[in-house]
Amino acid sequence: MSNNGIYQTPLASRYASEEMAQLFSNKTRFRTWRQLWVWLAKAEKQLGLPISDEAIAQMETHLDLTDEDFKVAAEEEKRRRHDVMAHVHTFGQVAPAAAGIIHWGGMFAGTAISIDTDIDILGNH
Repeated sequence: MSNNGIYQTPLASRYASEEMAQLFSNKTRFRTWRQLWVWLAKAEKQLGLPISDEAIAQMETHLDLTDEDFKVAAEEEKRRRHDVMAHVHTFGQVAPAAAGIIHWGGMFAGTAISIDTDIDILGNH
């Protein structure tokens, strides 16, 4: 059993409720990134970009990360030295039809997806 579903910090273990720790966990954060990439792909497809239905279906099938996804992402981050790009490539491995389009239009700022994720997490809970 992994600890990816619980936010890890001494402050969280002392002061955060279980629900709060789950809300800010890596599992929630990275699943939210994947959901944002699906929404982005769907919007881009509506605008006429060449994104296949298969790509979107594969992305939707793999929204929830497995323990193996976390291992792959950790290795990708060591190699790329960038958390978002590590997860882009990890997502592309489980959704190969989408590998070339994940994060299209989201590259304008490396921190944008993190900021959007924090806003989404806070706004939905």
